[in-house]
Amino acid sequence: MADAQLFEETFNVTSINSEKYDRVSRISGTSTDSTVSMTLDINHELFDVKVGDNINMVLATTLNLDGSKNDEKGWREAGKGGEATLADMFDYVCYGKNYRFVDGEGDTVKFYASFGGLLLFLEGPYKKLTSLKIEYVYMLLKK
Repeated sequence: MADAQLFEETFNVTSINSEKYDRVSRISGTSTDSTVSMTLDINHELFDVKVGDNINMVLATTLNLDGSKNDEKGWREAGKGGEATLADMFDYVCYGKNYRFVDGEGDTVKFYASFGGLLLFLEGPYKKLTSLKIEYVYMLLKK
């Protein structure tokens, strides 16, 4: 089975903008090694963060712990029936689509994904983000 986790990083939240929507905040942050920048829309009623918080982000192709894909079940049914999933270890889980992957200047790339209209933007070194050249992705967050 393939490794389900494509990307894992801890980000320090540097700014939060909650002015535009009632339940959605746009957070920005940088990775602990300062190589990757992140901008993310979250439902702050479900996942409350503050400036200075550290959040762990994992992007994965499946929620199955063994990395297998179960195409017969929908993603909302993962974990039903008692088996543990990757989602059990996180506080906030979304399923979405990569809609853009752009080579930037030099070794820098940009990754854009949408989780039902909540957007994620990552910018960083090609070596860290190259595995994100996929169509669908799970985003898992925890403090």
